[in-house]
Amino acid sequence: MAQNRIASIDVLRALTMLLMIWVNDFWSLIDIPKWLQHASATEDYLGFSDIIFPLFLFIVGLSIPYAIAVRKKKGDSNGAIAKHVIIRSISLLIIGVYMVNFESINHDSTSIGKQWWEILMALAVVLIWMNWKRSPLPKKMHIPIQLVGLGILIWLAVIYKGGTNGDVWMKTQWWGILGLIGWAYLLNGLVFLYGKGKLAVIFGLFVLLNILVVLSHSDLLPKLPKHLSFLGVWYGGTVPVFTTGGILATLLFQKLFINKSKSIVSVLTLIGIICICYGLLMRPYWGISKIQGTPAWVGICLGIGFISFAVLYVICDVKKHTKWATIISPAGTATLTCYMIPYFVYPIAILLNIDFPDFLNTGVVGLVGSFVFALLVVLLVGWFQKKGFSLKL
Repeated sequence: MAQNRIASIDVLRALTMLLMIWVNDFWSLIDIPKWLQHASATEDYLGFSDIIFPLFLFIVGLSIPYAIAVRKKKGDSNGAIAKHVIIRSISLLIIGVYMVNFESINHDSTSIGKQWWEILMALAVVLIWMNWKRSPLPKKMHIPIQLVGLGILIWLAVIYKGGTNGDVWMKTQWWGILGLIGWAYLLNGLVFLYGKGKLAVIFGLFVLLNILVVLSHSDLLPKLPKHLSFLGVWYGGTVPVFTTGGILATLLFQKLFINKSKSIVSVLTLIGIICICYGLLMRPYWGISKIQGTPAWVGICLGIGFISFAVLYVICDVKKHTKWATIISPAGTATLTCYMIPYFVYPIAILLNIDFPDFLNTGVVGLVGSFVFALLVVLLVGWFQKKGFSLKL
């Protein structure tokens, strides 16, 4: 078990990606239950949508030990693996920065308009990060295609105009979802690699990051110097701690409980309960808030991550019930491809004036429609995969 990938990781990733596409479509709906939506910045509240991103960060951590083990088995040195981790992280940061700047683009001031800028951004990502080696296209076309994508990205940056008056250029802002994942992956990947995968090292990082979360909300954490402000994602602890939790869960599998499924499930569930209790104990001090990244939100979502993994491990690896997840499997193996599809669909729908009647975007009917949309995205990506097209960082 130490080196073999377990089914529950891919199934949990697939479910989380499917749900991420679903909740990201809620903006197009009206009159949907509050408990499904994101809480506002000032609310002491945890909506279903507030759980999805931290769960995805947790899954990134679950996969890190296996991914690094595979590379070491191929004979890669620590330096080569570190280079791979850094390149993947930078790729995520670049895509994340473009995506977060799209949110604040000024439609009227940008020469090609908001929708075409979004389409071309998504196209550039596809051209650069498509796994062309597995595609049916001849090898001689791979680099030229990637250079075209790079050229598009550079051009989009040149013509970008953001802000209310269209006088603001691209900024890192909060890095975007993919950018935050990149920061979490970079820190945890390098610590795991150079910490030699030791459980004690990862547990120490897990405790340290949780302490940083509390200190940052207690105003006891000194401010970073301006020239180091870009490390704020690490310094605050909130984002990377979920990924560290995922690594911790996998290491418990690999190092302590090999072939003892009952012990694994019990320990993961117990850790999950402890995390949730910790979160609830922290709630009176800073409330539960995803936007603020409070200790309560961190603790509760970590607990949900550990318990979700334990439940799916029983279903998928102990009971061997995996056929039910076959339909969504592309979301677990071509996750970035799934994430990119809506960046084509939404602007194209706007440009073509495709608009559904209100009753199809309202309440339960709207929620079902959005879920069907998410499922169709996954099925489309599965079709692309069969044709040899999927993104890979």
